Amino acid sequence: MLLIDAANVVGSRPTDWWRDRFGAARAFVEQVSAALRSGRLTEPVVVVLEGRARDGVQAGVVDGVTVLHAAGSGDDMLIELTSDASDQVTLVTADRELRQRAEALGAEVVGPGWLIQRLE
Repeated sequence: MLLIDAANVVGSRPTDWWRDRFGAARAFVEQVSAALRSGRLTEPVVVVLEGRARDGVQAGVVDGVTVLHAAGSGDDMLIELTSDASDQVTLVTADRELRQRAEALGAEVVGPGWLIQRLE
């Protein structure tokens, strides 16, 4: 399972995302969906949205991408998903503490650049 810390990945690029968090979340999920359709990513793919970005995309399956809304901490939801996963998890984040927590659970962790290369 590819598990994506959307806030961390979107925030890693200076694209003025902070001016339109809804639109940035929507565009990001669309990019992930396009990469999935083209074979640059493989299923399952889960994107976790938190804060105001949640209003940009409804929770559910969007073109093959599962979008989840974190009620509280996105990091805590990502760790819960990693802990509960029956498949190998690859987590996309640059957050050092989150990386350590996920690796302790056996997840592979890659940085935002790894995903961005596959989105473009």
